[in-house]
Amino acid sequence: MTEIYIDKRVDASGLACPLPLLKAKQALNTLEVGQVLEVIATDAGSVRDFKAYADLSNHELISTTENNQTYIHLLRRG
Repeated sequence: MTEIYIDKRVDASGLACPLPLLKAKQALNTLEVGQVLEVIATDAGSVRDFKAYADLSNHELISTTENNQTYIHLLRRG
């Protein structure tokens, strides 16, 4: 498995929808095309939100993982 370099991290733990996605959008705007953003969220709705956002944008949702009700989303800026 190829290791992915994280260029920026956003901790949106404790924030309810839509704030994790809003924080991610703001962070993505500071990245260069191809750079990777990691977002840590505790809102289960973020799984749906990040997938829908990636489907509608030019950004790639690399992965979403869940560990003990914490969701880690990796997005590559498009």
